[in-house]
Amino acid sequence: MKILIADDELRLRKVVALYLRKCGHDVVEAENGKQAVEMAEKHDPDVIILDVMMPEMTGLEATKLLRQNERTKEKPIILLTANAGEKDYKLGGEAGADRYMTKPFSPKELMEAVSETVK
Repeated sequence: MKILIADDELRLRKVVALYLRKCGHDVVEAENGKQAVEMAEKHDPDVIILDVMMPEMTGLEATKLLRQNERTKEKPIILLTANAGEKDYKLGGEAGADRYMTKPFSPKELMEAVSETVK
């Protein structure tokens, strides 16, 4: 499975990407929402994982754009954030995310979310 992960926090992105690769997945990395939208169009991932708080374009903004694009509108999207309020979950759902996970999380939990989202 090809997975796109976008997070401006390099260390977290690399740890998650390493774990996903160890699980046998092809991983494409982006460091902000704008880059994630471009890479989703170019690489056609099976799943898109976006941090909510990123420079240039937030994960919420990227999700909205991905949902408007014919090539990416059906792709499962998982949002990652440190914000765990009810309002945050609502905003994620309104943007079009399939799943909303709060930080901190384990790579194993993320892999389980990916597996459940793709089904």
